[in-house]
Amino acid sequence: MDRFTHLGVYGVLKKDDKVLLIKKGRGPHTGKWDFPGGSIEFGEEPYQTLIREFEEETGITALTGTIKTTMSYTLIWPFKADKLEEMHHIGIIYDVKLVDDTFNLRTDGDGQDSLGAKWIPMCDLIDMPITPFVKNIFG
Repeated sequence: MDRFTHLGVYGVLKKDDKVLLIKKGRGPHTGKWDFPGGSIEFGEEPYQTLIREFEEETGITALTGTIKTTMSYTLIWPFKADKLEEMHHIGIIYDVKLVDDTFNLRTDGDGQDSLGAKWIPMCDLIDMPITPFVKNIFG
């Protein structure tokens, strides 16, 4: 079995007892709800990743963020039909604040990792399929 380490940056944006999440369109958490975010590109600073991923997955460009925490977990998943992969997922988690409330939320997905963004009431998270990062923050 191959082992793989994934380092990503994710943002927690709350508003009116709701949190902004994206529905995962691929990877080991397909169909689950996750924080907007993703992989750090070569040479990119984590904060730049936060800004880029938020724009790609949610359409939001006017935001600020401060590091909230880091966390990690491991899982085994079927990377290919006949091949398992063990992944160590490390996340740098930011608290995000909007600079401007005027934006068009991207609810249709980004054509890559996100099937769309949605404001989810925090009280509903207990009954939803969510990723380990969301569960760790709100579980």
